[in-house]
Amino acid sequence: MIPSEAAALLDRFQRGEVTRDEAVRAFQAAPMVDLGFAVVDTHRALRKGFPEVIFGAGKTPAQVNAIAAKIIAADGRVLVTRVTADHARHFRRKFRRAGYHEAARCLTFETQPLPRRPGYIAVVAAGTSDLPVAEEAAVTAEFMGNEVRRISDVGVAGLHRLLQRLPDLQAANVIIVVAGMEAALPSVIGGLVGKPLIGVPTSVGYGSHFGGVTALLGMLNSCASGLTVVNIDNGFGAGYAASGINALAAGNP
Repeated sequence: MIPSEAAALLDRFQRGEVTRDEAVRAFQAAPMVDLGFAVVDTHRALRKGFPEVIFGAGKTPAQVNAIAAKIIAADGRVLVTRVTADHARHFRRKFRRAGYHEAARCLTFETQPLPRRPGYIAVVAAGTSDLPVAEEAAVTAEFMGNEVRRISDVGVAGLHRLLQRLPDLQAANVIIVVAGMEAALPSVIGGLVGKPLIGVPTSVGYGSHFGGVTALLGMLNSCASGLTVVNIDNGFGAGYAASGINALAAGNP
């Protein structure tokens, strides 16, 4: 139950459409479900506006399915990140209407889509090799009720590619920039556009890139104002944060 659904339930009680006992029971539902291997937070959506998200890496398909079933029962939707094809096969066998976003390595299921907020989030990938992380960010933001515009392969090796997409960047409410190698792209965009900017360093690069550490340090040391940086390859974290910023811009946190 997200805050808007809780408010709707109270409105229905006020109009006499549900009894006091029915309303009390809805709010008395246990805030967690103990599965032994996991304790599912079923009140996450009420506190945060979105249900608990499952990190699939390290979990068996059976564990993912069991956790997802409890979240769906409570909230009607679930997002699973960092999944394998094996996860997807088992998940879609149990949840027939689930979506498998192969490039993003994500699974989604919802009984009813969230309404789209006004405005959009731009997700920018410096290179094609950065697309898996960029797609994780995009799928996360879309599933949380945001319009997303994807801008791909506009890294600093060919700056003219970026400049032709400048109007799209200027019109966005939030910009996510995903880049590996030396990760200069967020600094360039940060100097051109006055919008909230979230940098995602990726592990794409050669030896001295150190698995994304070089990109991370480059972004953290950017001289462009207004750049916030998430962890290496953390497209989900960027998409989630961008959704919160876009919700504030739309006036519906």
